[in-house]
Amino acid sequence: MKTLRIKLLSLLTLSLALLLTGCERPPMDSVQHGYRGTGMVQVINPRTVEAQADNNAAPFALPQAPADGPKASQVYKNVQVLGGLSSGQFTRLMVSMASWIAPKEGCIYCHNPANFAEDSKYTKVVARRMIQMTQHINADWTQHVADTGVTCYTCHRGNNIPKEIWFKRDSTPAGANFIGDKSGQNEPAPSVGLSSLPNDPFTPFLLGAEGIRVGGVTALPNGNRHSIKQAEWTYGLMTHMSASLGVNCTYCHNTRSFSSWEGNPPQRATAWYGIRMVRDLNTQYLEPLLGTFPHERLGETGDVAKVYCATCHQGANKPLYGAKMAKDYPELQTVPAVQTAEKSIKVAKR
Repeated sequence: MKTLRIKLLSLLTLSLALLLTGCERPPMDSVQHGYRGTGMVQVINPRTVEAQADNNAAPFALPQAPADGPKASQVYKNVQVLGGLSSGQFTRLMVSMASWIAPKEGCIYCHNPANFAEDSKYTKVVARRMIQMTQHINADWTQHVADTGVTCYTCHRGNNIPKEIWFKRDSTPAGANFIGDKSGQNEPAPSVGLSSLPNDPFTPFLLGAEGIRVGGVTALPNGNRHSIKQAEWTYGLMTHMSASLGVNCTYCHNTRSFSSWEGNPPQRATAWYGIRMVRDLNTQYLEPLLGTFPHERLGETGDVAKVYCATCHQGANKPLYGAKMAKDYPELQTVPAVQTAEKSIKVAKR
């Protein structure tokens, strides 16, 4: 009998331990940022903030190089994007990029040491395009990044490949059953907090431009395609955004009406632009690189890695807790005149 009691007690203890693994132990901090009584409170785990502090610390910026002297395009061959910088400025940025992206490999991660000018390594071709993407973000998406801006480090943080990227999910053959297309439901994934929500809410919203809504805006059946399944995609995206920024829903939404824009915190508008910025980056900069990446860098459906909220934020409501790295790298804040002219030609052709 005593042995049975011990076994039952052990089983109960184990069950309680498993139950509590999904909870966060106190003490917790909370910050009210809405009207009293609205429940618009942010709950913060100080231990989580402390644990991710190192990952969100901005690196030391190298001293600025003089702008005078010969241009990079005069000193080096095949400088297609940064040729207008002085030789010193160009070298400073290249050294910084090596430390941000390939601290172990250094320059040879992108360059052939026998001929730095050639484009034989796909990493160099990709890096060139990523520099242009960074300039585009800082120059054209200030509605989201403001004057804080981004650099290569914002996403890479010392890794060759950013820690947070996504690929399209392969929904076959497990994606369908006798009921029909499961749309990735009931296949828990970290991307949606290990929930039963569709595990790829990114393809319709951050690659495509489907409406991010829970309810329709018109009466059925007049064009209302906001079904329960589509609502669950929306919830999946919101779950990802919440986890990526380390916040709860009221960081962007007014609890009175989550769908209404009235009385919302300014963060909701910032997030609205952020969604469109990410979609722009995926379609205009990353997807076109499909033929550049080798097979081993592609996803299970043969697509390139893409960005989402977690790529920059990585658990912080502001990437690197708002450190203004871009101000130390003005060459990453503006789009060169040549690129601006090319952009104007493309717009004119449309």
